[in-house]
Amino acid sequence: MPENRALNAHFSDTKCTLDWLQMSETYPTRARQAHRVAEAALDSFRAVVVNGPRQAGKTTLAGELARSRRATVVSFDNAGVYEACAADPVAFLDAYPRPLFIDEFQRAGDPLVRAVKAAVDTNRTPGQFLLTGSSRFLTMAGLSESLAGRAVIIDLWPYTQGEADQLGPTSDSLLGRLFDPTNKLTQLADPYPSRSEYLQRVCRGGFPEVHELPAGARPIWFDAYVTTIVQRDVPLIARGRHLGELSRLLRVVAARTSQELNVVSVAAATGIDRTSLSRSYLPLLENTYLVRQLPSWSRNLTAREVKHPKTYITDSGLASSLLGVDPDGLALPNAPALGPLVETFVVDELVRQLSFVPGPRATLYHFRSPDGPEVDVVAEAPDGRVVGLEVKASSNVGQADFKHLRLLRDRIDNVGQPFVMGVVIYLGDKVLPFADRLTALPMCHLWRPG
Repeated sequence: MPENRALNAHFSDTKCTLDWLQMSETYPTRARQAHRVAEAALDSFRAVVVNGPRQAGKTTLAGELARSRRATVVSFDNAGVYEACAADPVAFLDAYPRPLFIDEFQRAGDPLVRAVKAAVDTNRTPGQFLLTGSSRFLTMAGLSESLAGRAVIIDLWPYTQGEADQLGPTSDSLLGRLFDPTNKLTQLADPYPSRSEYLQRVCRGGFPEVHELPAGARPIWFDAYVTTIVQRDVPLIARGRHLGELSRLLRVVAARTSQELNVVSVAAATGIDRTSLSRSYLPLLENTYLVRQLPSWSRNLTAREVKHPKTYITDSGLASSLLGVDPDGLALPNAPALGPLVETFVVDELVRQLSFVPGPRATLYHFRSPDGPEVDVVAEAPDGRVVGLEVKASSNVGQADFKHLRLLRDRIDNVGQPFVMGVVIYLGDKVLPFADRLTALPMCHLWRPG
């Protein structure tokens, strides 16, 4: 199509695509659930760290917070600002009034973290610093200081579907409703999305700028996005390792999203030895917010649980682009990527929702044993209560779809542990109770207010 040829011509130059991604976020802003979390954290902690993927909206959020708090904002994407800090981080911080918000703080490395620690140890006033970063920098091995006890870390992910649709603060709350025994899961009044609309959401994902692009431009944006991370972010934390295979590795992982990652298979597909994969390459994908893992859940219910985590690309739109699929392709009969991408989408939404839950929050796992149930997601509350979720990329649901949830429910009940609810999330339009504490829910219940 002429439109696509024009887009490809415009973005064919790598430098152009990288510079494009570095532009300030000019897309229309939507209210973010993390805003109230960050406000509360600034009122209580001396430093607040907002981490998350590139282009998730950290700079926009920091700007909004800075305006309300009359804070100074500096960015280390500006070479001069970065070099001034690198020369003398302590003098750099002393030159600015508080509160001071620093964008892409990880570029200045360990010396800046030590300077921030010294500053907040001298002055214990809350809300002095807000630091935004595009990697899990403070958890990296080799740092001399993590700001533990002085800073709170908030993950800012791309839009939830409730944020994208501007549904307000009561949206994106399914897990809370599932853990509430008084909540009734009932049919929503608004029209339900069609199967086609669900697949469009899966392939779009949540990155704010992607929501403003025509569908033909999105794969180009995602290609530039990966290139930016590999060429600009990874070298800051990779300590000189050879990283030419990282983009290819990401595509191999995308082909296995929502599965237990077989390192032997991945090593064979990429030519990277297993030790380097486990110790270097896969942690880099996690630390730059490209990949996440759900650990295996166990309460010693059986002696033979599988202990391997499941691996997911952190945005279903990015995963779709890496796999080269679109909504039309997913709608084809027996599309191989359909189930994995729909599950990736659901897990992405659950992780994003938990990031702005105040106070103690549930932890997400998966569960599988050779002789028993295989449950896509097990959510465990801090008090030990459990919710199980299965994901079906189908518009219909039946008794067979509850087999593993039923087995897990009964096994937990038999040892006197609290199984609260099991749900099958599917692409239909009916809330269907199937048995004691087992219900089928249309996928939009993830984000629409209950």
